[in-house]
Amino acid sequence: MKVILTQDVKAQGKKGQIVNVSDGYARNFLFPKGLAVVADAKAMADIKNKEAAQQHKIEVERAEAKELAKKLEPVVIKLKLQAGPDGRLFGSVTSKDIAEELERLTGIKIDKKKIMLDDPIKSFGTYTVDVKLYTEVMGKVNVVVSDAK
Repeated sequence: MKVILTQDVKAQGKKGQIVNVSDGYARNFLFPKGLAVVADAKAMADIKNKEAAQQHKIEVERAEAKELAKKLEPVVIKLKLQAGPDGRLFGSVTSKDIAEELERLTGIKIDKKKIMLDDPIKSFGTYTVDVKLYTEVMGKVNVVVSDAK
């Protein structure tokens, strides 16, 4: 008997999968516990509709991320910090600092975890920082660190 699992079932499959099980196992165990439903035409159509809706949602989110990447491209974040006589900063510029300044300048709120900064910035200069907006969608932000004087 073909059934569609409504929850993960050990040794059978994951939620949403169509599996072939014995009639007795389906009637005596899976159906009474609400772990599966019969794989009839209506249930199959429901699964296809859910998959189509999920795919549409992913496409919309990816398009929004690409649009956001285009908005971030011209943005230049200027940070003025104090430094010692050797040109090294007191402290450093972290992804949190970049996220806060980006929100203040543009109103675009980006989680600091999505800003791909390998090491904190500890000297003056111009840096291009990657921002992970979505799976396989990266944006770039220019950061200029200058002397506060």
